[in-house]
Amino acid sequence: MKAICMGVFTWLAIFSGSIPNRTVERVDLKRFGGTWYSLASIPTMFDKGSRETTTHYTLNSDNYYNVITTCKEEDNSIKTVKSKIFAEDADHPGEMKAQFIWPIKVDYWIVALAPDYSWAVVGHPDYRFLFIMSRKPQMDKKLYDEIVAKCKAMGYPTENLVSQQFPHQWE
Repeated sequence: MKAICMGVFTWLAIFSGSIPNRTVERVDLKRFGGTWYSLASIPTMFDKGSRETTTHYTLNSDNYYNVITTCKEEDNSIKTVKSKIFAEDADHPGEMKAQFIWPIKVDYWIVALAPDYSWAVVGHPDYRFLFIMSRKPQMDKKLYDEIVAKCKAMGYPTENLVSQQFPHQWE
């Protein structure tokens, strides 16, 4: 099923020229929770130069995530950032909001999600950032290339993707 979905995305990217930048239609908040490895990103100003980024989402009783992000800085020091992710609209569950500093929230869109929740892509409606995430610190290179092709077809400047440099990242 995963191969068929990715084949359709690749076909659309090649033959139609573009796919709308929109969120996924369904997100099971419990299944989305847990640990994600950011394998590649179009970084924000806050995470430029970081690598080996891991994010842990804990769904709390108020239906938002407490998030802990850990990464290595350029000097090999470990940086940890706490934030919150809100799923504010039940009709558009992929249109989430991230809050790093109260009361400011920024768009945090889930634009692609594997049926088995093994990988996800988080983007922004204005293409400001992009994160290709996996449940493991590795991903099949062919699958990664298909995800990048889909993101490019959605309008993301994939030439700006930066590897998070996990050891043995591409299987």
